[in-house]
Amino acid sequence: MAFKSDDDKTAYWKENLSILAKLLVVWFVVSFGAGILLVDVLNEIQFFGFKLGFWFAQQGAIYVFVVLIFVYMAKMNALDKKYGVDEE
Repeated sequence: MAFKSDDDKTAYWKENLSILAKLLVVWFVVSFGAGILLVDVLNEIQFFGFKLGFWFAQQGAIYVFVVLIFVYMAKMNALDKKYGVDEE
């Protein structure tokens, strides 16, 4: 990875940390919020025959985590291209 300047390097890492922070917030909200804090409220909603709170705690959070991996991959590929450090 070769940056054109130190300013590009600093900007790249700031954007990288911003992406990570946003995705970690989503991860926290889904896992802790939907899986633990809001489980009673969500259990009043049926989803494929299951209570939504139970579904989020058991499977929904896993699906969200997998989606977050692909979102992170796409965002980092775009960021790499923006700063010219992508793999060709």
